[in-house]
Amino acid sequence: MSHSDIQDKNPGFITMEKTLQQQIQELKKKRHAVILAHNYQNPEIQDVADFVGDSLDLSLKATKTDAKTIVFCGVDFMAEAAKILNPEKTVILPDKTANCPMAEMVDAESLSWLIKEHPDAEVVAYINTTADVKTLADICCTSANGVRIVKSRTAKKIIFIPDRNLGLYIQKQVPEKEMILWPGVCRTHHDIKKEDIVVLKKKHPHAEILVHPECQPEIIEFADYVFSTNGMVNHAKTSPIKEFIIGTEKGLCYRLEKENPGKKFYPVPTAICPNMKKTTLEKVLKSMETLEPKINLSDEIMQKARVPLQRMMEIE
Repeated sequence: MSHSDIQDKNPGFITMEKTLQQQIQELKKKRHAVILAHNYQNPEIQDVADFVGDSLDLSLKATKTDAKTIVFCGVDFMAEAAKILNPEKTVILPDKTANCPMAEMVDAESLSWLIKEHPDAEVVAYINTTADVKTLADICCTSANGVRIVKSRTAKKIIFIPDRNLGLYIQKQVPEKEMILWPGVCRTHHDIKKEDIVVLKKKHPHAEILVHPECQPEIIEFADYVFSTNGMVNHAKTSPIKEFIIGTEKGLCYRLEKENPGKKFYPVPTAICPNMKKTTLEKVLKSMETLEPKINLSDEIMQKARVPLQRMMEIE
């Protein structure tokens, strides 16, 4: 049942939600807080946020605000990145179980062994990695700048972690580099099948196909464009096309529809990240009341993990 369906069938839900939103806004002022929501969050979370965007975009926005508290509505590695880039601020993740399974597919110990096997390689870590793994990276990247980051490295050999599909996409764009790809995937994107896109295309023949580089290679080859989530947002605003098939987590379609009235967006029905949906208004409110669950990282980890993030931002 959709968000709007719930509202239609239960008018009392509307009153409750407005009350929660009002409480959150009042507490936000009291806590001198800023609420950041990832593009995949539920509609009501996006609506209450000060900023909606991808993980790096949100962390960078946090560095430019004078807020003392950051409420990060996303998953754990995103909140960690916000803390690393804003060490003096309190960073809260409303649901401490909201993790990223792909980020957990690579651990520091295993990566250190691979680095020893390839001492001439540089480690490019997708931002979708934990803080301790970032401490071993030479530089970080996002889905938007991955090609540019890999091209910028002087080493001929690149260890790319942890998303194999993104690594394959980058490798195709940068054939001069030898890419050692970690065998990780984002299940939400990896499980999007070509048949899913074909079915949507048959229903909406005039729609452009936009997919995320975490999708499998055959999906990328079939698409009209490959973009990060923010790339999809920017393209949809400027494109003269009125219909789009969206090959990423379906939560992005809410923002796309909201910012592009008159245009239509068709998600892959099964493209849902359960961890991104764990955040609720109730949890946001409680986290602001208690200032918990708090992101706590050691100074050593933050200092080491900040280096690859800053190197990436310098290239940006």
